[in-house]
Amino acid sequence: MPTVQIKGPYRFFFYSGDSDEPPHIHVERENMTAKFWLSPVRLQNSGGFSRGEINRIQRLVEENREALLRGWNEFFSD
Repeated sequence: MPTVQIKGPYRFFFYSGDSDEPPHIHVERENMTAKFWLSPVRLQNSGGFSRGEINRIQRLVEENREALLRGWNEFFSD
């Protein structure tokens, strides 16, 4: 599970087996998780986060989209 970024309490990562899906990022805090597609940024699923927290996380994903995509492309281009 390569970690791309850590922002505050959130870890942004993907699974090494995710290459067969479009670019996306998983986000976790404690036992809560969410998955966002990156092109365009949109929530795919979430578990445990409140709507307000999902909105904050989505803003973080949007603000860091280029770096998240770069991490995805660097990992899966090998």
